[in-house]
Amino acid sequence: MSARPDRPADAPALGPGQFLARLTEPPAGVPFTQVLRGPSFVPVRSWFGLALALFAYALVVPLVAQLLQGLFWLLDGRPSSFAEWAMRAGRYELVQGMVSGHLALACLIPIAIVMVRGWHGRPVPYASSVQPGLRWRYLLLCLPLAALVLNAVMWGARIGQQTHLSVTAGWQWWMLAILLCSPLQAAGEEYFFRGYLMQAFGSLSSNRWVGVVASALLFALFHGVQNVWLFADRFAFGLLAGALVLLTGGLEASIAAHVANNVFAFSYAVFGGGVAATRALQSIGPAQLVQDLVGFSLVALVTWWLGRRLQVATLTPSRSI
Repeated sequence: MSARPDRPADAPALGPGQFLARLTEPPAGVPFTQVLRGPSFVPVRSWFGLALALFAYALVVPLVAQLLQGLFWLLDGRPSSFAEWAMRAGRYELVQGMVSGHLALACLIPIAIVMVRGWHGRPVPYASSVQPGLRWRYLLLCLPLAALVLNAVMWGARIGQQTHLSVTAGWQWWMLAILLCSPLQAAGEEYFFRGYLMQAFGSLSSNRWVGVVASALLFALFHGVQNVWLFADRFAFGLLAGALVLLTGGLEASIAAHVANNVFAFSYAVFGGGVAATRALQSIGPAQLVQDLVGFSLVALVTWWLGRRLQVATLTPSRSI
């Protein structure tokens, strides 16, 4: 007796594409936070998507960091036990640790893209903006503006204060690592928090601001132990960055603000106390919060103004692209 076939003879062979959600365009004329909604939208898909994305974060980021630390430990000639070396690296006492941590967070970019395309079935460019796609000209123009504003506010607040210079050993390697890896780390966090999480939370409500607030709250909570002022600082940054994404239709301005903030924060740390101290920061005072709020708000205003001048798209196209 012949064996019963597992599938009809005329059934197509399964390919990788059949495990992805069916590719569909988002509704026309909707903001970034509503890209995942549509006529066939089912809320449970976004709830499961959020759970999957957070699980991927918890699994992939530490795993990649550990793998990279192991590789660097071997290349460093195994100077001590791996556990001891990895502990120092994780505290950013070693430049290899910062590189490992930042490249691990850069993995949030493919995670966000996989969720948007594979789980929700939206074309990959909609993970970046409603245009769709990453608007490179806008991003590259926002970067110097964000850097100029943040530095002007910081140095303005330090008028009359004494500056202490303490150069970290091997500062050249630290600066190279910061310039190459910190932008990837910042972009990874923006694609994950202001990108996928904001879209997923936003899809659960017709109010376009729900995704902004929810993603900002998670962004602040994911930074670990912190006092109330530092939590407020990070929550405020998340709110302003999310508002920028919503009002400009994409991630470019928020990426620029995040990159400028992190690159200069780590760079100044190399010449003023060490990157490990910045990494271990768990508290700030109200004065620092006010300074950061002024800086973040001014960056948001000037990059939003630039977006208006460039007439960047803020809603999805009225027809399929």
